[in-house]
Amino acid sequence: MSKASRPMIEEVDLMIDNARLRDELEPYRDDSIDDPAMARMPLKLENEYLSSILAWERAPALPIRDWFNPPLHIPPPESLADDSLTARLHETIERLHSQSIVLTCTDHLSDRELYRLIYRDILPCCEKKIDGTGNQLEYRCVDDTETWLTYYADAVERRRFQEEHQIELPIARKPRYRRELP
Repeated sequence: MSKASRPMIEEVDLMIDNARLRDELEPYRDDSIDDPAMARMPLKLENEYLSSILAWERAPALPIRDWFNPPLHIPPPESLADDSLTARLHETIERLHSQSIVLTCTDHLSDRELYRLIYRDILPCCEKKIDGTGNQLEYRCVDDTETWLTYYADAVERRRFQEEHQIELPIARKPRYRRELP
């Protein structure tokens, strides 16, 4: 086989893969598959994009605790003393990170509050588990706009929010519990 025909064969293989992916995605067809930006993508990149959509569509939605083998069960927060709770919190955060679950915006919460949030809200939460590299689940530990504006929004975000909503902003503060999380 000549060197000139090898790129042609690779291009044909990419086209065949593209057709197969589009056929497999047909039952899930929506605007994300027909995105006009895909027309400008190289075929290899388009196939990676279509593969990621297919993986998402086929992924099971499971409680996060069941992403682990065995399932991740942690003691209730009220059953732990402060020193053992902190150790258990760090261990749990590392375990979550091992499954590509990243916690952000945690520095306004005490260790007990963060542990309680993980126990009550994160572990029982059903999410799609997608295997593969580059797939991360980010869990923002802020459930209201005021907390975000107070501790995490930068000056530009605060100004933009104030202009859009015409409200008095809370005073910006540094969070009390600085953490270095994985």
